[in-house]
Amino acid sequence: MSETVFSVKRPRKLRSGVVFASPHSGSDYSDAFLAQTILDPLQLRSSEDAFVHELFQAAPRFGMPLLMAKAPRAYVDLNRSIEELDPALIDGVVKRGQNPRVASGLGVIPRVVAHGRAIYCGKLSQTEAHRRIDTHWRPYHAALQNLLDQARVEFGQAVLIDCHSMPHEAIATSGRRMGGLPDVVLGDRFGAASSAEIIDRVEAAFVSAGLKVARNAPFAGAYITQAYGRPTRGQHAIQVEIDRSLYMDEARIEKTANFEPLRKVLTNVVAEISQLRFDRIALAAE
Repeated sequence: MSETVFSVKRPRKLRSGVVFASPHSGSDYSDAFLAQTILDPLQLRSSEDAFVHELFQAAPRFGMPLLMAKAPRAYVDLNRSIEELDPALIDGVVKRGQNPRVASGLGVIPRVVAHGRAIYCGKLSQTEAHRRIDTHWRPYHAALQNLLDQARVEFGQAVLIDCHSMPHEAIATSGRRMGGLPDVVLGDRFGAASSAEIIDRVEAAFVSAGLKVARNAPFAGAYITQAYGRPTRGQHAIQVEIDRSLYMDEARIEKTANFEPLRKVLTNVVAEISQLRFDRIALAAE
């Protein structure tokens, strides 16, 4: 079952407490899903973090595992809580409170892709929603926690690097406010998901590779960063967002000539992050 839901590239020898993961770059669009949707495959892929797992594929070479989802984000969003069920999409779900992600159609079972395009005509059953959660969401998160547990046992603390990509237009406005467009946005929930020293070191790795970095704006980290970032327990989580325009044609969802150069740059970043050592980083609770 797991190999149809996610894959893990493991190092020959674990040499770091860092775990890399890519929850949104899955591109296995099943015939059953394609039969359910009213969108064509290219439209469906607009919400996908295409090729992100390839950008960070060097992680195992430097002693760190890389966890990769296979199912696409349009099918099930692994960066959402299983409680984030959309009453506008899932039949029989009662609206409780105001969740902006769910209200915009971006719950755990998404109602829309980029630019608000509806994925379905009509609603899905609760049975279908919970089937996707049970067969895809739960196994992925069990695997992720297992990798973090292994890292923490071996090295005392664990760091999750949660890898994503962001549409260029999403940073255009905020970039102007910040005095320039960032290439990378690091999110640690404004300090709640990672120790200051660890995110400082991660940021330094990107900066030393020549990339412009912003923190927590416009992306501070979603469910995964919030759920797994537990610095007082020796478990840190940092969301990484890469500007898609650096390496792909966003309209066609195709790699550009800049893909390989960026992957080489990010390989250097991965190598630098692998050098994180925790012997001098005390737990926040101590």
